[in-house]
Amino acid sequence: MGSGHSHNHSHGHSHGHAHGHSHGHGHSHAPASYGRAFAIGIVLNSVFVGIEAVYGFLSGSMALVADAGHNLSDVLSLVIAWGASVMTARPASSRFTYGYKSSSILAALVNAGLLLVAIGAILIETMRRFYVPAHVEGMTMIVVAGIGVIINTATALLFMSGRKNDLNIRGAFMHMAADALVSVGVVVAGILILLTGKAWIDPITSLIIVAVIAWGTWGLLKDSVKMGLLAVPDGIDEAAVKDHLAGLPGVAAVHDLHIWPMSTTETAFTAHLVMPDGHPGDSFLHGVAQQLDQIFGIHHSTIQVEMAHNGCELEPDDRV
Repeated sequence: MGSGHSHNHSHGHSHGHAHGHSHGHGHSHAPASYGRAFAIGIVLNSVFVGIEAVYGFLSGSMALVADAGHNLSDVLSLVIAWGASVMTARPASSRFTYGYKSSSILAALVNAGLLLVAIGAILIETMRRFYVPAHVEGMTMIVVAGIGVIINTATALLFMSGRKNDLNIRGAFMHMAADALVSVGVVVAGILILLTGKAWIDPITSLIIVAVIAWGTWGLLKDSVKMGLLAVPDGIDEAAVKDHLAGLPGVAAVHDLHIWPMSTTETAFTAHLVMPDGHPGDSFLHGVAQQLDQIFGIHHSTIQVEMAHNGCELEPDDRV
């Protein structure tokens, strides 16, 4: 398998200079456990899917049936997100040396994909409804979708606190919030249909809801793809990190600097520091690791010290 690199990957680690390594222990970076939130969400939503599908067919409301399908995709997404959060906590092994941390990135990607599928399914059904208007029992829609608003809002609130710091939790929150929104739309449509008797209100409401879900899904998809491509996490300025290291006493240059997400909550870092006056010792490296953690939120750093310029084939910035 040619990788296109002319040099092998035992690269500059034969410099014979020490590596500084820190995992940033003692900090509260470990993601909170959302096991209870996932369990409650999955049970509540599974029960509701059954109720909604049955009443959808009984009342002739395809809006309820479509919403039940959307809810089913959410149950699946919660299972995926929960599985990833459990996997992320598992210890490293000789084969998976980072553990299973990046499974949370994969789950965020899968969840974004599931949201897109749900959007597609609702869109197809909505367009069909424009051409084949159906008689709908507005009151059944209002009552069943009203229960959906309560269940989905309650589940979304369970993930509210974690959505800022963990893309995987944000995926779960997004699914539940989107669902609550869909249910609100169905309630509004039911009320308007009762008042006016016009069946086309239902698919129009559906289109508006789809647009709102699509907007949120795009953000989730974009962020999870960036993480999958090991982009520098949002909120970390790569140039500022490099400047900080270059400004440390005894550091003449910095190269082979990499910052990437290990999971949806943890960041890893490596760099080579050129220090012509010699290796300053372990305490210097531990100090640098602590600074990276406290200032930039980088918890897992590995630093290599080199004595001379031009001794490392990874020095050019475009070399990886």
